[in-house]
Amino acid sequence: MSEKLYKIGVGFGVILYKEGKILLGLRNSDALKADSALHGEGTWSLPGGKLDYMECFIDGVKREVQEETGLLLNLDKVKLVRLGSDKAKEAHFVTAGFFCDSFSGIEKTMEPDEIVRWDWFDLDNIPPVMYKPSLKVIQAWKSGIIWEQSYG
Repeated sequence: MSEKLYKIGVGFGVILYKEGKILLGLRNSDALKADSALHGEGTWSLPGGKLDYMECFIDGVKREVQEETGLLLNLDKVKLVRLGSDKAKEAHFVTAGFFCDSFSGIEKTMEPDEIVRWDWFDLDNIPPVMYKPSLKVIQAWKSGIIWEQSYG
């Protein structure tokens, strides 16, 4: 009997905060284009992605935000707001959430096959259909609870 070998990935999402609003991207409704092992197609998501091999978090955060939105972060202002575990049937990610309120540029849809558009949302009026890891990052930031202990 052979066992399927599963791997644990490392991902992150970044809350970009400006004038009481956060930036969210609408993921493609096609699961292959949405590029999400955690079933995020058709949901709203924070900018972010997967950590590359031998990459430190801050470099990954800078790279992904710039690749997806065209925005340049002030790296001195990036703060960790969540560390948790996100699981689906065949995916398991350790997810780090970050916050940054100091960046430059105007957001653009840089990868339209994956994220079809970016919009700013008031914290009290985020879309009801959120990518679960992104929602957890937002909730952690609002509650001030960084570490998420989960079982099962």
